[in-house]
Amino acid sequence: MHFSLRYFIQLSYNGSPFHGWQVQPNASTVQGYINEGLTKLLGKSVEVVGAGRTDSGVHARMMMAHFDFIDDLPGDLVYRLNRFLPDEIAIQKIWPVGHLPGKDGKGAHARFDAISRTYEYWVARKKDPFLMNRAWYWHGPLDIDLMQQAADILKEYKDFESFSKLHTDVFTFDCRIDEAYFEERGNLLVFTIKADRFLRNMVRAIIGTLMEVGQGKRSLEDLRKVLLSKDRSMAGTSAPAYGLYLIDVAYPPEYTSIHE
Repeated sequence: MHFSLRYFIQLSYNGSPFHGWQVQPNASTVQGYINEGLTKLLGKSVEVVGAGRTDSGVHARMMMAHFDFIDDLPGDLVYRLNRFLPDEIAIQKIWPVGHLPGKDGKGAHARFDAISRTYEYWVARKKDPFLMNRAWYWHGPLDIDLMQQAADILKEYKDFESFSKLHTDVFTFDCRIDEAYFEERGNLLVFTIKADRFLRNMVRAIIGTLMEVGQGKRSLEDLRKVLLSKDRSMAGTSAPAYGLYLIDVAYPPEYTSIHE
């Protein structure tokens, strides 16, 4: 009797030409291309499961996924898969995790066993042709110190329904935010946020609201009212998708070092 082996896959992608991560009918998606590539190269139907799903236009400097396959993989699979995939998707490595039980005892899982995710949001303070569709160009003053105070407030709360896309199928809106900070990198203002989980559209809604704080349109007390309201209409407009990057998905140490 043959048993399927589970493999983890680490990849990155420029989200500009895709309709997000998740497979959709009649749409170009990252997951769809990887499924197609693995199925063609391995000769059997393969479906990958991602650590999460990014929206249309969102980028990933590091995404994790897993898939099951009944046999050992060819040694040159990463090279061959990269040749098959569009230039905007790159596979870094693939490795077996079949010996790990996973959080629920049913095997290692790219989504359910992740212990944190980290995103960056890029705001360009000067027009830069090399950041077109890579950062939100913002012309005008911003009170970054006040925006950082607002970011610190986020860590005091757990319920982020006010920053969630409406009508999402989730059991809880609770998230544990571990880090939320701004830093200036030349002409870029970068917002980094790390949490155990994120809701649909959450980071973009947060950055849109924090930008309003930076413009003086909202006070810190207003932000607290938004958080307590559990009402998406109380928060700011979502920032553009193209400035958002998934930069890390972390797992317990036994899942192997994925930061080499």
